[in-house]
Amino acid sequence: MIISASRRTDIPKYYSDWFINRIKEGYVDVRNPMYPSQVSRYSLNPEIVDGIVFWTKDPEPILKKLDEFSRYSYYFQFSLTPYGKDVENNLPDKHVLINTFKELSSKIGKERVNWRYDPILLNDKYSIEYQIHAFEKIAAELNGYTKNVTISFIDEYNFGGRSIFTSLKAQEINLSQQNLLAEKISEIAHENGMSVDTCAEKIDLQKYGIKHARCVDSRIFEKLNNCKLSRLKTRYEELPKDTSQRKECLCVDSIDIGWPNTCLNGCKYCYATSSQAELEQNIKKYNLNSSLLCSVIDPQKDKLTDHRGRGDERDRSFKFVNNPQQLSFDI
Repeated sequence: MIISASRRTDIPKYYSDWFINRIKEGYVDVRNPMYPSQVSRYSLNPEIVDGIVFWTKDPEPILKKLDEFSRYSYYFQFSLTPYGKDVENNLPDKHVLINTFKELSSKIGKERVNWRYDPILLNDKYSIEYQIHAFEKIAAELNGYTKNVTISFIDEYNFGGRSIFTSLKAQEINLSQQNLLAEKISEIAHENGMSVDTCAEKIDLQKYGIKHARCVDSRIFEKLNNCKLSRLKTRYEELPKDTSQRKECLCVDSIDIGWPNTCLNGCKYCYATSSQAELEQNIKKYNLNSSLLCSVIDPQKDKLTDHRGRGDERDRSFKFVNNPQQLSFDI
């Protein structure tokens, strides 16, 4: 089983103490975002958890707590973008974040910190020229501190009546612009010792050496642990794609332990924060000792399903130990 912590909120920045408490308790409860009264309980036993993927824009609060995760394999998806307070309202100065990136990489290794330069957006302030120049500056700073950068182009969507393009005064990035940005970004990344991939993008950019990303990637955990992760106990079968994600997403199945409308980063492009009022209510419910993030179980309304020990496909996998020479796949 792989834990995603979390696409829905910034657990390393705001909720690492809660997550550490869950590890000490040995389990975590997660509401179904589509049917919130349905609650699933999952084991956090290191023998069951094959890895943890941390998603963050500022992991500084968790840096001194990483020893709490020493029994687990984990890596970070670290989003570091070129935007100011007009887009990412509550994030520290970018120079501070670059130093945090370097500190994290120095602690755990550059192969376990993936740089995310996403989403790429265009408006009157953030032009193509601005994006290329900003990427070049950040890439030079991160040279030697990461092996890969993941990019994506912002998409329009309406969530809760909120238009992302309207809130950012952004415009659609057409195919010609996408190709230009991809070509320049690829050149700069390779000059700084990085490969490039795209997150959930339809466009094929292989001519620039850019692959489609698998952000929750079992192959990374296989390489870290010298094994193969199988969905079957008796024979090897690759972990399945996460069908709850978009068609273009290549992530393998994982359990996301976050909850929408709980992130305080204030990013205007965030799809997981749709209501300021709901965000404020959820923050009031935050309890370090609760089994749920920013919530508690109501015995009268909630239906709890305990997945521990059931061997469900989603909540466990099986390790096949490999000869190191067999681990020749590319990441």
